[in-house]
Amino acid sequence: MLTDIGAVLMTLGALFLLLGGLGLVRMPDLYNRIQAGTKATTLGLMLLLIGVGFLHPDWWNKLLLLGLFLLFTNPLSAQVLARAAHRSGVSPAPQTRVDRLAEATGEEP
Repeated sequence: MLTDIGAVLMTLGALFLLLGGLGLVRMPDLYNRIQAGTKATTLGLMLLLIGVGFLHPDWWNKLLLLGLFLLFTNPLSAQVLARAAHRSGVSPAPQTRVDRLAEATGEEP
């Protein structure tokens, strides 16, 4: 039973990782790619780690630490990358209507 649950969770995690990779290809600009990749890969990796935890119950402590590390570093690194791109002048896609960072810093979007 635990093996089946672990396999399902790992499959779902792999699916989210695949969707994150697809988002990197399909999204129109850097900012959307960062968002799609970060959200999907964070969820996918968490599901993958939980699935591995069901398959190997003695690894839970290590997997929990890995999961916490990913939860903190993945969104933070994406935010830092997006902010650096914004500061270096990478323009958003023409479909982008709202630029909250430009509004917050008083720049012209």
